[in-house]
Amino acid sequence: CVLASASPEGRPHAVSVLYAAQGTTLYVHTFRDTRKARNVAANPHVAVCVPVRRLPVGPAMAVQFQGRAEIVEHDDPEIARLIEGGALKKILVDGALDDPRGCFLRIVPDGRVSTYGIGMPIRQVLRDPLSAMGSVSLTSDT
Repeated sequence: CVLASASPEGRPHAVSVLYAAQGTTLYVHTFRDTRKARNVAANPHVAVCVPVRRLPVGPAMAVQFQGRAEIVEHDDPEIARLIEGGALKKILVDGALDDPRGCFLRIVPDGRVSTYGIGMPIRQVLRDPLSAMGSVSLTSDT
């Protein structure tokens, strides 16, 4: 996916990251000295875009949302449980947990997730791309 954050001065930064999803929460492994981690430490507001390729040509479908990110240490009990259960295996490269600079970003969407082309026939997306936008509420009261 692409993770967008902003510096304390409001300068945007977007970067491709590997992520693991647990329910609606995303986890990213990174190092504290990266721009994304420094930005999250100063400003927890982020945006995420997950491209979904359904065809080799044409527009990429997508899921996108704004949310809050926080830095979580390797020894956090929830992180330890997820690691032990194998839920974070696909985002951990060899030795990642041994580096003292390492941490995780826990990203929780705000109440709404926007979509493009998800849940509708490809033919409809190609014929009328402007009607391919949608959104889903993550809260039960909306």
